[in-house]
Amino acid sequence: MASDTETTELAAALRAAVRGDVAFSTTDRALTTMDASNYRRVPHGVVVPHDAEDVAATLAVCRERGVAVTARGGGTSIAGQATGTGVVLDFTRRMNRVLDLDPGTRTARVQPGVICDQLRDAAAPHGLTFGPDPSTHSRCTLGGMIANNSCGSHSVAWGTTADNVEDLTVLTYRGEHAHLAPGGAGVPAALRTAGERLVADHLALLRTGMPELPRRISGYALDQLLPEHGAHWARAHTGSEGTLGILTEATVRLVPSPPARALAVLGYPDESTAAEAAPDLLPLHPLTVEGMAADLVGDASRAHLPRGAAWLFVETGGADPAEAEAAARRVCRAATGTTTGETVVTDPRDQRALWRVREDASGTATRTADGSEAWPGWEDCAVPPARLGPYLRGFRALLTEYGLRGLPYGHFGDGCIHVRIDFDLLTAAGIERFRAFSLDLADLVTAHGGSLSGEHGDGLARAELLPRMYGPEMVDLFHRFKDQWDPDNGLNPGVLARPAALDDHLRFAPLPREPVPVAFGYPEDGGDFTAAVRRCVGVAKCRDTKPGAGVMCPSYRATGEEKHSTRGRARLLHEMLAGEIVTDGWRSREVHDALDLCLSCKGCRSDCPVNVDMATYKAEFLHQHYRGRLRPAAHYAMGRLPDWLRLTAALRLARPANALAAVPPLAALAKRLGGLTPERPIPRIATAPFTRTTEPGAPLPGGGAARGADLLLLPDTFTNHLAPEAGHAARAVLADAGLTPALPDGPVCCGLTYVSTGQLDRARAVMRRTLDVLEPALDAGVPVTVLEPPCAAALRTDLPELLPDDPRAARLAAATRTFAATLEELAPDWRPPRVDRPVAGQTHCHQHAVLGDAPERRLREAAGLTGELSGGCCGLAGNFGFEKGHYQVSVSCAEEQLLPAVREAPAEAEILADGYSCRTQLDQLGGHRSRHLAEVLAEHLPHGPR
Repeated sequence: MASDTETTELAAALRAAVRGDVAFSTTDRALTTMDASNYRRVPHGVVVPHDAEDVAATLAVCRERGVAVTARGGGTSIAGQATGTGVVLDFTRRMNRVLDLDPGTRTARVQPGVICDQLRDAAAPHGLTFGPDPSTHSRCTLGGMIANNSCGSHSVAWGTTADNVEDLTVLTYRGEHAHLAPGGAGVPAALRTAGERLVADHLALLRTGMPELPRRISGYALDQLLPEHGAHWARAHTGSEGTLGILTEATVRLVPSPPARALAVLGYPDESTAAEAAPDLLPLHPLTVEGMAADLVGDASRAHLPRGAAWLFVETGGADPAEAEAAARRVCRAATGTTTGETVVTDPRDQRALWRVREDASGTATRTADGSEAWPGWEDCAVPPARLGPYLRGFRALLTEYGLRGLPYGHFGDGCIHVRIDFDLLTAAGIERFRAFSLDLADLVTAHGGSLSGEHGDGLARAELLPRMYGPEMVDLFHRFKDQWDPDNGLNPGVLARPAALDDHLRFAPLPREPVPVAFGYPEDGGDFTAAVRRCVGVAKCRDTKPGAGVMCPSYRATGEEKHSTRGRARLLHEMLAGEIVTDGWRSREVHDALDLCLSCKGCRSDCPVNVDMATYKAEFLHQHYRGRLRPAAHYAMGRLPDWLRLTAALRLARPANALAAVPPLAALAKRLGGLTPERPIPRIATAPFTRTTEPGAPLPGGGAARGADLLLLPDTFTNHLAPEAGHAARAVLADAGLTPALPDGPVCCGLTYVSTGQLDRARAVMRRTLDVLEPALDAGVPVTVLEPPCAAALRTDLPELLPDDPRAARLAAATRTFAATLEELAPDWRPPRVDRPVAGQTHCHQHAVLGDAPERRLREAAGLTGELSGGCCGLAGNFGFEKGHYQVSVSCAEEQLLPAVREAPAEAEILADGYSCRTQLDQLGGHRSRHLAEVLAEHLPHGPR
């Protein structure tokens, strides 16, 4: 490991040599220690090259000092090859453009940092696509796909990345420029001659020693240099995992994309039967033949599938929907007799929902049925498709022999299986078993004529085992080829040639072995914060920036910086726990700064395939970080907002407070003292809280036991003090539905603002007081209706997780209902008034993440409110958008989906936002009046709001 002085000098030399960014901070290093694998290597620093000249300059500086260089794209590699110990080249931030796209030749010229979907989107208007599409296609890069020879679900139709590469431009560690294409004319003479001699001297071995199967990804593709393959140097380098040269540009092939698609879903009694059936479908020329077993499919998705315990997803294409559907029905007819059921899915939305289950499997498979952790390592081995059924039976038997469990799924049509296995990678005995199992599984794969890697490359996970697949003579050729191109071993050392042991560099090694003391219960992780942080396996769905991709992760969408992604924050927490790079634990400034722009939107809790809950981790961190210390002013101002509002109401100070807030100098002073952003006006406080307001008709009765009431209507802080109109509207609608709501006998609060600012001791006290007030209602079994979505979400999640030993907390969580869910459950025969208008607005991020919005959708439909609400996060998210330093990110979040959707809505559209923060954001940033769904319905009651 380099000394601090050597690292400082290296950084200085790089800054003098390159135009791009040179990032050697603790944060920059911590963010790149891991990819999506089990492995971790600590780099000296990161360079973000501006262009190929920067790459050459970086190589020159590193070569002079004997420092290794590793190329990195989206960091989604599953075998550890995107980690490195020297300088990491990050291509995602600058060298990320489609340089040229020629529909005539069906080719595109790209830089290595281009996201796969970026290329596919550019090709789509021409009826073309890039064939390989791994499940991470929304965030993996072309450079990474070329390095790993990635494939994807459509490889049965369009092949691997190597099959779609025309030419590559690379730089060797010694600075030589090579243009790799068939024939090798652009290869430096010495390298071309050495490679040709290596092939000529071993023709027989190269022709007979490499398995013939569609997914042979392991090792170097030296057979591509054979004369019968046209001496295709680009394809020989594809899959070399950055060990031979650094890619700076590529020309890739595009393929026609069928205008219409359908999905035949075939059910089978088990995955082995499905695997055996897959090859028989290939003569029908499907686009995909994907397999998945029941243990990876949730109940909601299973409802749309035919009967079975395993399924094949067989996609077909056509010139129009009818042709695509006809092709899918031919698949079903061909499969009849072997299946337990078949169905054809033609609706594009339903198809996307099913494909989302398949694509998220790389994350969801990291948890077994009982919640135990499962890991990659044997993520993608492949056998000839005809051998897949017997191989799977042997694989299951080997798992049983070792007492392991895994959830197989994957590309059955290509004989490639993905699986996460519940290895114990935390103890010496578990790691020893991991190693022994790996040796035996390598032998099983080889016995079936397979490849150790069928999609993601060998990396640190499997390269040690290449002699078992190829034998020592072929592996020696791999080493010699590596030495020809990289005699200094400066490019990604330890990968592919002369590899590290498969149980070296495991990312869990530096983590604490005992649970660290924390405030939250982490029930899904056995109360262990370290286990919660381990949830992030790096598949980086949080880096998907496409509209409609979900809520996660709004701050990353705004800044584009890895440290503001869910994965980036999880990586920093991992390094904080490890203590090697981030050395000051809970007091870490690096972790604090990364979490500062987390909106606590909870989007990751549902959108992340492994349900990382960064909002909870942030609250935990802030709690520990500020323990016994002075907090930021905003924590006292906004974090304790319920206290201030309750005091204002008790002293009847709302009118003077509003008057003072309307005086600019006084408002500016208040905002400065409160740590609030100067750009925002201070919201008006209701002159009379909901609980004290007397409207026409009888006020809601109090009653901790909800005497004679059907439900308890919770006067949350926002409804009670800032938006009582929503409460009155809800009361009117509930009454029209024949329901009698009651109010609690005392003040209640969900604790949301205390949680979001990490004031967890105070949050627990507030929650216990609320439980005391609501206990009679809980004893009576009365539902608790909450109008404000984040407050309902806090009662569902934060409450039981902060008070795991109080049984009342779980009871209140179970009793909590949203407004629409209450009506659906307690008044199923009631019909809402017809509004008959289109809608725009937003589903609150906490509702999306925790509560779901199915009842709200059904209620809107019944009222004739048509259209979809936007997803994403409004950017205000409670106190976030009011805190100083957050305004621009807050605005960017709103401009990502919400504000454009409202601006583009028809003039007669109802603007709906059940969350007070969403309504405030719409008003302050766009002057848009929006309302709670209850307000819209109340307005259209026969006698109006009562």
